[in-house]
Amino acid sequence: MEYAIIAAGEGSRLAREGVPQPKPLVPVNGEPLIDRLCRIFMQNDASRIHIITHNRLPEVQCHIEKLQQRYPIRLIVKNTPSSMHSFYELAAGITAERFCLTTVDTLFDEQEFAHYIEAFQQADATDAYMAVTDFVDDEKPLYIETDDALHIRAFCDEPTAQSRYVSGGIYAFTQAVIPVLKHGIESGMSRMRNFQRSLLTAGLSVDAHSFSCIVDIDHAADIAKAETFILTHKRPLP
Repeated sequence: MEYAIIAAGEGSRLAREGVPQPKPLVPVNGEPLIDRLCRIFMQNDASRIHIITHNRLPEVQCHIEKLQQRYPIRLIVKNTPSSMHSFYELAAGITAERFCLTTVDTLFDEQEFAHYIEAFQQADATDAYMAVTDFVDDEKPLYIETDDALHIRAFCDEPTAQSRYVSGGIYAFTQAVIPVLKHGIESGMSRMRNFQRSLLTAGLSVDAHSFSCIVDIDHAADIAKAETFILTHKRPLP
C-alpha cells in the first residue's frame, strides 16, 4: 500500500492568526501534522509515502528530508495551482494498484483510519473510497449524497436532502482513477471536488466510508479542537 500527502499550501490563515509554524509543521499534542501522518501510514503497511510541498517553505522541505532517514518518502518540491494539480504530480510516481491520499491538515481517529484502510483493501469492486463524516466544521464543505449502501451518487457544493455527509479529505484510490485525473488536468480542470465529480461521470465505482469525526486545521482554534478529539475521542463543537 502506498500513501500520498498534499502539503503544498502555505497556511496563510494560520499565520495571520499567530501560528508561527507552516501548516505541515503545526504540532498537535506535540507531534507535527506531517510526522503524525507518516507514523500512522507506516502503522498501516506503507511501502512508500509520496509528499508534495512547495519551495517557498524551505523549513518544511528540510523537515521532510530528515523524515526520509526514518521513512520511505518520495519528496516533490513544486508549486502547483490547486490540490488537484498536486495530486497529479504525486500520481506520476505512485506504482501500487491501491493507494491512499490525504491533505496534510486532516486529523482523524487512528483506529477508524485502520478500519478504513482494511475495508478498502477488501473492496474489490470499488475504484474510489472516500472518507466522509457527518461532523461539519468547514467553511466550504463538499457535501456528499449516498444511497443506503454508501455508494456515492453526487458531490455537492450546497447541502441537499440526500447529503448526509461531507468530505473528510482522505481518499483511497485504485489506478483506475489515474486516466480520469490526467484527462481532467489536460482539459483544464482544477480542484479536487471537480475531479471527484468526474469519477462519477466516468462511470467508476465510488463509495463512502463514515468516520465519526474528521477535523481540518484551517484556523488556530482548530488546533485545540483536534487535540481535544484525539485525546478524548469526543467530537468537538462545530
